[in-house]
Amino acid sequence: MEQRFDLSIATPAGFRAVFGLEKYVQGALDHTVLYLIKVRASMVNGCAFCVDMHTTDALKDGESSQRLFGLAAWNESALYDERERAALALTDAVTHISQRGVPDEVWAGVVEHFGEEGAVSVLLAVGTINLWNRLIMTSRKQPVLAA
Repeated sequence: MEQRFDLSIATPAGFRAVFGLEKYVQGALDHTVLYLIKVRASMVNGCAFCVDMHTTDALKDGESSQRLFGLAAWNESALYDERERAALALTDAVTHISQRGVPDEVWAGVVEHFGEEGAVSVLLAVGTINLWNRLIMTSRKQPVLAA
């Protein structure tokens, strides 16, 4: 599959704007939760490039392969603490928002574990990775095979 465009070249200002939001969420959430959000949403969306990039980064940062693989069935797994589970529940609800919206109990769980400001930061992280997934998938950018 041939790549259609490179976002940073096609619209540098647009790329910088999305990257600015990315920088915000990187500073607002701990990296463990952020990696889980990014990998899970990318799996749900089927974004091969983003799954590859974020699992590679998470492994380099010390995340276990078991927890990364387990994201495919996180809600059936004891590998994640309650805080992580709340973030993952919001990730799934927002990523599949057309199915049933964001249930009150999902939002309440995120607020309970992150506070209101933190919950909105989790939401911004979920929204950001969903945007990246859509941009990358539309551009047809592919993971680079490791040598």
